[in-house]
Amino acid sequence: MYLSRLRLDPMNRQTMRAMAEPKLFHGAIERGFAGERQRTLWRLDRMGSDWYLLVISPEMPDLADAAKQFGFPNDENMCECRDYEPLLNRITNGSRWHFRLVANPVYHTPGNIALGKRGKVIAHATPEHQQNWLKRKSAEHGFCLEDGEFLAVGEQWYRFGKGADKKLVSLLAVTFEGALTVIDRDAFKKMLTEGLGRGKAYGMGMLTIAREREN
Repeated sequence: MYLSRLRLDPMNRQTMRAMAEPKLFHGAIERGFAGERQRTLWRLDRMGSDWYLLVISPEMPDLADAAKQFGFPNDENMCECRDYEPLLNRITNGSRWHFRLVANPVYHTPGNIALGKRGKVIAHATPEHQQNWLKRKSAEHGFCLEDGEFLAVGEQWYRFGKGADKKLVSLLAVTFEGALTVIDRDAFKKMLTEGLGRGKAYGMGMLTIAREREN
């Protein structure tokens, strides 16, 4: 597995458009792999005034075209790629990590089978419900969260047309940050490489970790 980081030019018109329509980033990432389609995770990260595109993938991507579209073509260091396996191998049950996640917290309304009506997928709109959603998901993916140790720190709505008929897609991206404890190493590692929740093609589902700082 590899973790790649591309520095973006937020003043570039194509970058601004892709930030509103994340499917454009997804297309550029897919073109960075030769051969069979890759199962990738990606998201946008902001550090101070700088914006980055993060990608986790089984193979090392070629992000040259994405760099030309969205980055700084004259910056030789705008793209980095690192082996992700050393970090994955340091994960143990009971280990504590600082995390950041961009996800699409939703719930399903009941449908009516007799009438052939499907339920709807609705975004959780309040921080309390968003955080409760993540606590429920954590047990499925090998980690646990304690109240007061994590927060929903930001959110953004994406609304764009999809397909030939330009059907409107509405997605809520919520950013979570805090501390977690690993309880099932294998399940947790699988989640780090395969993602959590819906909206992975649109920059959601990637959880990244760093060693929790000691007091």
